[in-house]
Amino acid sequence: MKKETILSVLKELKEKSKKRNFSQTVDFTINLKNIDLKKPENKIDTFLALPKSLGKKLKICGLVDKEMVNQAKESLDNVVTKDQFQILKKQELKKLAKEYDFFIAQSTLMVDIAKYFGRVFGPKGKMPNPKSGCVVPPNANLKLLYEKLQKTIRINAKNEASIKCMVGKDSLSDDDLAENILAVYDSVVKSLPNEKGNISKILVKLTMSDSLEVKDE
Repeated sequence: MKKETILSVLKELKEKSKKRNFSQTVDFTINLKNIDLKKPENKIDTFLALPKSLGKKLKICGLVDKEMVNQAKESLDNVVTKDQFQILKKQELKKLAKEYDFFIAQSTLMVDIAKYFGRVFGPKGKMPNPKSGCVVPPNANLKLLYEKLQKTIRINAKNEASIKCMVGKDSLSDDDLAENILAVYDSVVKSLPNEKGNISKILVKLTMSDSLEVKDE
């Protein structure tokens, strides 16, 4: 896919879209074909650190023990310590899951985290995931991880042959958005068994707009 093609579609998208009094999300969709996602080898579920900003601040919470508390408090937006796990009520867990985009877990606590957080976080896709780098040893650099996660998105296909993800806010430059779109596209193509042969359509839209097709020339 050519960057010039993406830039042209983004320009048209913004020109056609009604001005809103809030920053809209730019959503990128890749519709798939000729692929059985029920087969383990075809499963698509990964995390990607984008080359450019998402244009929004992601909130990140740490689930740590005493070895990491000080660093976590300095680097992250919130910290839940091991001695707090068992006193959190279900409603409080739901609030946490809703408020934070990523949870970083101290690797030595994963059994406890699964026990106390799993029932609420699991169905919401908020359990700390090794694929995103969110399960870390006690000596991990949380500041660097925090910065990386600010550009990280999840790429997956669940119940339909379609991958949908946010690539940024419309307040970003078209060039930055195009870089992020290309990064997602390249990552997805490499993960497909027949690469471009498994792609049927590529679409871009804003939160409140219709979709425009991006031709993969």
